Amino acid sequence: MKVLFDRNIIAERVRKLGSELADVYRDKKPVVICVLNGAAVFFADLIRAMEIPLEVATIAASSYGDDTVSSGEVKITKDLDVDVKGRHLLIVEDIIDSGRTMKALTALLSERGAASVAVCAFLDKPSRRVNDFKADYVGYQVPDLFVVGYGLDCAGMYRNLPDLCVIGS
Repeated sequence: MKVLFDRNIIAERVRKLGSELADVYRDKKPVVICVLNGAAVFFADLIRAMEIPLEVATIAASSYGDDTVSSGEVKITKDLDVDVKGRHLLIVEDIIDSGRTMKALTALLSERGAASVAVCAFLDKPSRRVNDFKADYVGYQVPDLFVVGYGLDCAGMYRNLPDLCVIGS
């Protein structure tokens, strides 16, 4: 495995994103939503960097299952436990690849009456996009490589690596 971004570079970028998001959401008391499981590490670091009143929630959705290629169908496997009507929502995702999951989630939460829905992704891989989805906030844009670590996995493994690494190149 080759390190793409080391833990120190990641930590600095997450601090900057957290500060930027705190400015945006300062008086909004947002619900910050972690997309499980991949975003958990990024989410934990990001919300600590925000330093504003916020509520946390989790959701699990995927168009991949255990495969490395999107099925094209987005499934919610764990729904939110909070009412989002009239609330400002920030969805925190590990990586935006095809864009299917985030497009479906943002549409669903908007339909539920959220005041606003924005997405903050640790990684963006636009070369794999199959729709016009674009995240509002992005840690890093990455080329079409298979990456693991800092929450991202390969068949459930490597999420605990502190660096973002490339497999197979």
